[in-house]
Amino acid sequence: MSFKGVVHGWVHRYFSDEEAVIFALLLTLFFAALIFVGSMLMPFLTAVVVSYLLQGLVLQLQRLKIPEILAILLAFSLFMSLLVAAIFWLLPMIWHQVVSLIRELPGMLHTSQDWLNSLHESYPQLISQEQANSLLNDAIRELRHIGQVLVSLSLSSLPSLLAWLVYLVLVPILVFFMLKDQRKLTDFVISLMPRKRQLMTQIWQEMDAQIANYIRGKSLEILIVAGVTWLCFRWLGLNYAELLALLVGFSVLVPYIGAAVVTLPVALIALFQFGFTSDFVWVIVIYGIIQALDGNVLVPLLFSEAVNLHPVSIILAVLFFGGLWGFWGVFFAIPLATFIKAIVNAWPRALQDIPPSHPDSTAS
Repeated sequence: MSFKGVVHGWVHRYFSDEEAVIFALLLTLFFAALIFVGSMLMPFLTAVVVSYLLQGLVLQLQRLKIPEILAILLAFSLFMSLLVAAIFWLLPMIWHQVVSLIRELPGMLHTSQDWLNSLHESYPQLISQEQANSLLNDAIRELRHIGQVLVSLSLSSLPSLLAWLVYLVLVPILVFFMLKDQRKLTDFVISLMPRKRQLMTQIWQEMDAQIANYIRGKSLEILIVAGVTWLCFRWLGLNYAELLALLVGFSVLVPYIGAAVVTLPVALIALFQFGFTSDFVWVIVIYGIIQALDGNVLVPLLFSEAVNLHPVSIILAVLFFGGLWGFWGVFFAIPLATFIKAIVNAWPRALQDIPPSHPDSTAS
Protein backbone atom coordinates (compact mmCIF):
# COMPACT_ATOMS: atom_id res chain seq x y z
CA MET A 1 0.00 0.00 0.00
CA SER A 2 1.29 3.46 -0.87
CA PHE A 3 2.09 6.10 1.75
CA LYS A 4 -0.90 8.14 0.58
CA GLY A 5 -3.15 5.13 1.08
CA VAL A 6 -1.79 4.54 4.59
CA VAL A 7 -2.42 8.17 5.55
CA HIS A 8 -5.91 8.09 4.03
CA GLY A 9 -6.76 4.91 5.92
CA TRP A 10 -5.47 6.35 9.22
CA VAL A 11 -7.45 9.58 8.77
CA HIS A 12 -10.60 7.62 7.83
CA ARG A 13 -10.22 5.41 10.88
CA TYR A 14 -9.74 8.12 13.51
CA PHE A 15 -11.33 11.24 11.96
CA SER A 16 -14.35 9.94 10.09
CA ASP A 17 -16.57 11.30 12.89
CA GLU A 18 -17.39 15.02 12.69
CA GLU A 19 -17.21 15.46 16.46
CA ALA A 20 -13.75 13.88 16.52
CA VAL A 21 -12.46 16.49 14.07
CA ILE A 22 -13.93 19.38 16.08
CA PHE A 23 -12.61 17.95 19.34
CA ALA A 24 -9.13 17.52 17.84
CA LEU A 25 -9.13 21.18 16.79
CA LEU A 26 -10.25 22.27 20.25
CA LEU A 27 -7.51 20.19 21.88
CA THR A 28 -4.91 21.67 19.53
CA LEU A 29 -6.04 25.21 20.39
CA PHE A 30 -6.08 24.39 24.12
CA PHE A 31 -2.54 23.00 24.26
CA ALA A 32 -1.22 25.72 21.93
CA ALA A 33 -2.63 28.35 24.29
CA LEU A 34 -1.00 26.66 27.28
CA ILE A 35 2.37 26.39 25.53
CA PHE A 36 2.56 29.89 24.08
CA VAL A 37 0.59 32.00 26.57
CA GLY A 38 0.57 29.70 29.59
CA SER A 39 2.44 32.23 31.75
CA MET A 40 -0.26 34.83 31.08
CA LEU A 41 -2.96 32.32 32.04
CA MET A 42 -1.21 31.32 35.28
CA PRO A 43 -3.49 33.40 37.59
CA PHE A 44 -6.53 31.84 35.90
CA LEU A 45 -5.16 28.28 36.20
CA THR A 46 -4.22 28.90 39.83
CA ALA A 47 -7.74 30.15 40.52
CA VAL A 48 -9.20 27.03 38.86
CA VAL A 49 -7.14 24.79 41.17
CA VAL A 50 -8.15 26.74 44.29
CA SER A 51 -11.80 26.72 43.19
CA TYR A 52 -11.71 22.93 42.83
CA LEU A 53 -10.31 22.72 46.35
CA LEU A 54 -12.90 25.04 47.87
CA GLN A 55 -15.85 23.60 45.93
CA GLY A 56 -15.61 20.40 47.94
CA LEU A 57 -15.74 22.41 51.17
CA VAL A 58 -18.73 24.41 49.88
CA LEU A 59 -20.61 21.19 49.11
CA GLN A 60 -19.84 19.79 52.56
CA LEU A 61 -21.12 22.98 54.22
CA GLN A 62 -24.29 22.86 52.11
CA ARG A 63 -24.92 19.29 53.30
CA LEU A 64 -24.97 20.78 56.82
CA LYS A 65 -27.96 22.94 55.72
CA ILE A 66 -25.84 26.08 55.39
CA PRO A 67 -27.08 28.41 52.59
CA GLU A 68 -24.97 28.38 49.44
CA ILE A 69 -23.83 32.02 49.58
CA LEU A 70 -22.85 31.67 53.25
CA ALA A 71 -20.97 28.44 52.50
CA ILE A 72 -19.09 30.21 49.70
CA LEU A 73 -18.19 33.12 52.00
CA LEU A 74 -16.95 30.74 54.71
CA ALA A 75 -14.81 28.75 52.26
CA PHE A 76 -13.44 31.93 50.69
CA SER A 77 -12.63 33.37 54.13
CA LEU A 78 -10.68 30.22 54.98
CA PHE A 79 -8.73 30.54 51.73
CA MET A 80 -7.88 34.19 52.42
CA SER A 81 -6.78 33.36 55.98
CA LEU A 82 -4.43 30.65 54.74
CA LEU A 83 -3.09 32.97 52.04
CA VAL A 84 -2.31 35.72 54.56
CA ALA A 85 -0.65 33.19 56.90
CA ALA A 86 1.51 31.89 54.04
CA ILE A 87 2.59 35.40 52.97
CA PHE A 88 3.36 36.86 56.39
CA TRP A 89 4.47 33.78 58.34
CA LEU A 90 5.47 30.75 56.24
CA LEU A 91 7.34 32.39 53.35
CA PRO A 92 9.51 34.70 55.53
CA MET A 93 10.41 31.77 57.78
CA ILE A 94 11.35 29.55 54.83
CA TRP A 95 13.40 32.34 53.24
CA HIS A 96 15.24 32.92 56.54
CA GLN A 97 16.12 29.23 56.75
CA VAL A 98 17.34 29.15 53.13
CA VAL A 99 19.65 32.14 53.81
CA SER A 100 20.86 30.54 57.04
CA LEU A 101 21.59 27.26 55.27
CA ILE A 102 23.60 29.05 52.57
CA ARG A 103 25.66 30.79 55.25
CA GLU A 104 26.44 27.46 56.90
CA LEU A 105 27.53 25.77 53.68
CA PRO A 106 31.21 26.85 53.97
CA GLY A 107 31.35 25.25 57.43
CA MET A 108 29.77 22.11 56.01
CA LEU A 109 32.40 22.06 53.29
CA HIS A 110 35.14 22.37 55.90
CA THR A 111 33.65 19.42 57.78
CA SER A 112 33.45 17.48 54.51
CA GLN A 113 37.12 18.16 53.86
CA ASP A 114 38.02 16.78 57.29
CA TRP A 115 35.92 13.67 56.63
CA LEU A 116 37.52 13.11 53.22
CA ASN A 117 41.01 13.50 54.69
CA SER A 118 40.25 11.06 57.49
CA LEU A 119 38.73 8.66 54.98
CA HIS A 120 41.87 8.88 52.85
CA GLU A 121 44.08 8.25 55.90
CA SER A 122 42.01 5.27 57.05
CA TYR A 123 41.34 3.75 53.60
CA PRO A 124 43.97 5.03 51.13
CA GLN A 125 43.03 2.30 48.68
CA LEU A 126 39.39 3.49 48.63
CA ILE A 127 39.90 7.18 47.88
CA SER A 128 43.06 9.06 46.92
CA GLN A 129 43.99 12.59 47.96
CA GLU A 130 43.48 13.77 44.40
CA GLN A 131 39.94 12.36 44.34
CA ALA A 132 39.14 14.00 47.67
CA ASN A 133 40.41 17.37 46.45
CA SER A 134 38.48 16.97 43.19
CA LEU A 135 35.22 16.29 45.06
CA LEU A 136 35.78 19.31 47.28
CA ASN A 137 36.60 21.60 44.33
CA ASP A 138 33.46 20.46 42.53
CA ALA A 139 31.39 21.28 45.59
CA ILE A 140 32.98 24.75 45.85
CA ARG A 141 32.21 25.47 42.19
CA GLU A 142 28.59 24.46 42.71
CA LEU A 143 28.34 26.76 45.73
CA ARG A 144 29.72 29.67 43.73
CA HIS A 145 27.20 28.95 40.99
CA ILE A 146 24.37 28.94 43.54
CA GLY A 147 25.62 32.26 44.90
CA GLN A 148 25.65 33.80 41.41
CA VAL A 149 22.11 32.55 40.80
CA LEU A 150 20.91 34.09 44.06
CA VAL A 151 22.55 37.42 43.18
CA SER A 152 20.93 37.43 39.75
CA LEU A 153 17.58 36.60 41.34
CA SER A 154 17.91 39.48 43.77
CA LEU A 155 18.77 41.91 40.96
CA SER A 156 15.82 40.82 38.85
CA SER A 157 13.36 40.40 41.71
CA LEU A 158 11.48 43.68 41.18
CA PRO A 159 9.56 42.62 38.03
CA SER A 160 8.80 39.23 39.61
CA LEU A 161 7.63 40.98 42.77
CA LEU A 162 5.25 43.16 40.76
CA ALA A 163 3.93 40.08 38.94
CA TRP A 164 3.31 38.30 42.24
CA LEU A 165 1.50 41.35 43.56
CA VAL A 166 -0.78 41.25 40.52
CA TYR A 167 -1.37 37.53 41.14
CA LEU A 168 -2.26 38.20 44.78
CA VAL A 169 -4.97 40.59 43.63
CA LEU A 170 -6.29 38.66 40.64
CA VAL A 171 -6.38 35.13 42.05
CA PRO A 172 -8.69 35.83 45.03
CA ILE A 173 -11.07 37.80 42.78
CA LEU A 174 -11.16 34.97 40.23
CA VAL A 175 -11.65 32.35 42.94
CA PHE A 176 -14.59 34.21 44.46
CA PHE A 177 -16.43 34.61 41.16
CA MET A 178 -15.68 31.03 40.09
CA LEU A 179 -17.33 29.83 43.29
CA LYS A 180 -20.21 32.28 43.15
CA ASP A 181 -21.02 31.95 39.42
CA GLN A 182 -19.96 28.36 38.78
CA ARG A 183 -23.24 27.40 37.09
CA LYS A 184 -23.27 30.49 34.87
CA LEU A 185 -19.66 29.93 33.77
CA THR A 186 -20.31 26.24 33.09
CA ASP A 187 -23.43 26.99 31.05
CA PHE A 188 -21.53 29.62 29.06
CA VAL A 189 -18.75 27.18 28.16
CA ILE A 190 -21.32 24.52 27.20
CA SER A 191 -23.10 27.03 24.94
CA LEU A 192 -19.86 27.47 22.97
CA MET A 193 -19.56 23.75 22.32
CA PRO A 194 -21.06 22.07 19.23
CA ARG A 195 -24.50 20.50 19.60
CA LYS A 196 -23.16 17.03 18.94
CA ARG A 197 -20.80 16.47 21.85
CA GLN A 198 -21.21 12.87 22.95
CA LEU A 199 -17.44 12.31 22.89
CA MET A 200 -16.72 15.47 24.86
CA THR A 201 -19.43 14.68 27.41
CA GLN A 202 -18.10 11.16 27.92
CA ILE A 203 -14.54 12.38 28.47
CA TRP A 204 -15.64 15.25 30.73
CA GLN A 205 -17.80 13.00 32.92
CA GLU A 206 -14.88 10.62 33.31
CA MET A 207 -12.33 13.36 34.02
CA ASP A 208 -14.29 15.81 36.17
CA ALA A 209 -14.51 13.52 39.19
CA GLN A 210 -10.93 12.31 38.71
CA ILE A 211 -9.46 15.81 38.48
CA ALA A 212 -11.40 17.03 41.51
CA ASN A 213 -10.40 13.90 43.44
CA TYR A 214 -6.75 14.33 42.44
CA ILE A 215 -6.49 18.06 43.26
CA ARG A 216 -8.17 17.76 46.65
CA GLY A 217 -6.41 14.52 47.53
CA LYS A 218 -2.97 15.70 46.46
CA SER A 219 -3.32 19.02 48.30
CA LEU A 220 -4.37 17.22 51.49
CA GLU A 221 -1.50 14.78 51.05
CA ILE A 222 1.01 17.64 50.78
CA LEU A 223 -0.38 19.31 53.92
CA ILE A 224 -0.49 16.09 55.97
CA VAL A 225 2.96 14.82 54.93
CA ALA A 226 4.56 18.26 55.43
CA GLY A 227 2.84 18.73 58.80
CA VAL A 228 3.76 15.29 60.18
CA THR A 229 7.34 15.66 58.91
CA TRP A 230 7.65 19.09 60.56
CA LEU A 231 6.38 17.76 63.91
CA CYS A 232 8.78 14.79 63.80
CA PHE A 233 11.81 16.84 62.75
CA ARG A 234 11.09 19.46 65.42
CA TRP A 235 10.76 16.70 68.01
CA LEU A 236 14.11 15.27 66.93
CA GLY A 237 15.71 18.74 67.09
CA LEU A 238 16.73 18.72 63.41
CA ASN A 239 17.81 22.07 61.99
CA TYR A 240 15.81 23.62 59.12
CA ALA A 241 12.79 21.50 60.06
CA GLU A 242 10.35 23.85 58.29
CA LEU A 243 12.36 23.96 55.06
CA LEU A 244 12.86 20.21 54.97
CA ALA A 245 9.18 19.55 55.79
CA LEU A 246 8.17 21.78 52.88
CA LEU A 247 10.49 19.85 50.55
CA VAL A 248 9.17 16.50 51.77
CA GLY A 249 5.58 17.70 51.35
CA PHE A 250 6.07 18.82 47.76
CA SER A 251 8.06 15.67 46.94
CA VAL A 252 4.77 13.73 46.79
CA LEU A 253 3.98 15.59 43.54
CA VAL A 254 6.54 13.46 41.71
CA PRO A 255 5.77 9.77 42.28
CA TYR A 256 8.63 7.29 42.65
CA ILE A 257 11.45 9.85 42.31
CA GLY A 258 10.32 12.75 44.52
CA ALA A 259 10.95 10.87 47.75
CA ALA A 260 14.33 9.61 46.51
CA VAL A 261 15.48 13.12 45.55
CA VAL A 262 14.42 14.83 48.80
CA THR A 263 16.08 12.07 50.86
CA LEU A 264 19.50 13.54 50.01
CA PRO A 265 19.08 16.96 51.70
CA VAL A 266 17.35 15.37 54.70
CA ALA A 267 20.20 12.87 55.16
CA LEU A 268 22.97 15.43 54.57
CA ILE A 269 21.62 18.02 57.02
CA ALA A 270 21.07 15.32 59.65
CA LEU A 271 24.56 13.97 59.02
CA PHE A 272 26.26 17.38 59.34
CA GLN A 273 24.30 18.16 62.51
CA PHE A 274 24.46 14.83 64.35
CA GLY A 275 27.25 12.88 62.65
CA PHE A 276 27.07 9.09 62.57
CA THR A 277 25.13 8.87 65.83
CA SER A 278 21.86 7.39 67.02
CA ASP A 279 20.15 10.76 66.39
CA PHE A 280 21.06 10.53 62.71
CA VAL A 281 19.69 6.98 62.58
CA TRP A 282 16.44 8.11 64.21
CA VAL A 283 16.00 10.87 61.60
CA ILE A 284 16.45 8.42 58.73
CA VAL A 285 14.21 5.77 60.30
CA ILE A 286 11.35 8.18 61.04
CA TYR A 287 11.66 9.76 57.60
CA GLY A 288 11.42 6.27 56.06
CA ILE A 289 8.33 5.49 58.17
CA ILE A 290 6.66 8.70 56.98
CA GLN A 291 7.32 7.81 53.35
CA ALA A 292 6.05 4.25 53.86
CA LEU A 293 2.86 5.42 55.58
CA ASP A 294 2.27 7.99 52.85
CA GLY A 295 2.47 5.45 50.05
CA ASN A 296 0.68 2.56 51.74
CA VAL A 297 -1.89 4.22 54.01
CA LEU A 298 -2.46 7.90 53.20
CA VAL A 299 -2.67 7.66 49.40
CA PRO A 300 -5.29 4.84 49.39
CA LEU A 301 -7.36 6.78 51.93
CA LEU A 302 -7.25 10.14 50.14
CA PHE A 303 -7.64 9.01 46.54
CA SER A 304 -11.00 7.34 46.08
CA GLU A 305 -10.21 6.51 42.44
CA ALA A 306 -7.01 4.72 41.55
CA VAL A 307 -4.78 6.16 38.86
CA ASN A 308 -4.57 3.34 36.34
CA LEU A 309 -1.34 4.45 34.71
CA HIS A 310 1.90 2.56 34.26
CA PRO A 311 4.81 3.99 36.32
CA VAL A 312 6.73 4.69 33.10
CA SER A 313 3.77 6.72 31.79
CA ILE A 314 3.66 8.74 35.02
CA ILE A 315 7.39 9.51 34.94
CA LEU A 316 7.25 10.51 31.26
CA ALA A 317 4.24 12.76 31.97
CA VAL A 318 6.08 14.43 34.87
CA LEU A 319 9.17 15.03 32.71
CA PHE A 320 7.21 16.31 29.70
CA PHE A 321 4.63 18.54 31.37
CA GLY A 322 7.08 19.66 34.05
CA GLY A 323 9.46 20.75 31.32
CA LEU A 324 6.67 22.70 29.63
CA TRP A 325 5.01 24.42 32.62
CA GLY A 326 7.31 23.98 35.61
CA PHE A 327 5.56 23.47 38.96
CA TRP A 328 2.03 23.39 37.56
CA GLY A 329 3.15 20.94 34.88
CA VAL A 330 4.41 18.60 37.60
CA PHE A 331 1.24 19.13 39.67
CA PHE A 332 -1.07 18.32 36.76
CA ALA A 333 1.13 15.67 35.11
CA ILE A 334 -0.96 12.71 36.33
CA PRO A 335 -4.38 14.29 35.56
CA LEU A 336 -3.15 15.30 32.10
CA ALA A 337 -1.81 11.80 31.46
CA THR A 338 -5.15 10.36 32.62
CA PHE A 339 -6.93 12.87 30.38
CA ILE A 340 -4.92 11.73 27.36
CA LYS A 341 -5.64 8.09 28.22
CA ALA A 342 -9.38 8.86 28.49
CA ILE A 343 -9.29 10.54 25.06
CA VAL A 344 -7.55 7.56 23.48
CA ASN A 345 -10.05 5.13 25.03
CA ALA A 346 -13.12 7.17 24.08
CA TRP A 347 -11.99 8.29 20.61
CA PRO A 348 -14.38 7.06 17.90
CA ARG A 349 -12.90 4.66 15.39
CA ALA A 350 -14.25 3.50 12.06
CA LEU A 351 -15.22 -0.19 11.93
CA GLN A 352 -12.30 -2.37 10.97
CA ASP A 353 -12.40 -4.89 8.17
CA ILE A 354 -13.71 -8.20 9.45
CA PRO A 355 -11.15 -11.00 9.10
CA PRO A 356 -11.94 -13.46 6.31
CA SER A 357 -12.08 -16.36 8.76
CA HIS A 358 -15.01 -14.77 10.61
CA PRO A 359 -18.37 -16.48 9.87
CA ASP A 360 -19.96 -13.17 8.96
CA SER A 361 -17.20 -12.15 6.56
CA THR A 362 -19.13 -13.46 3.53
CA ALA A 363 -22.37 -11.78 4.49
CA SER A 364 -23.29 -8.72 2.47
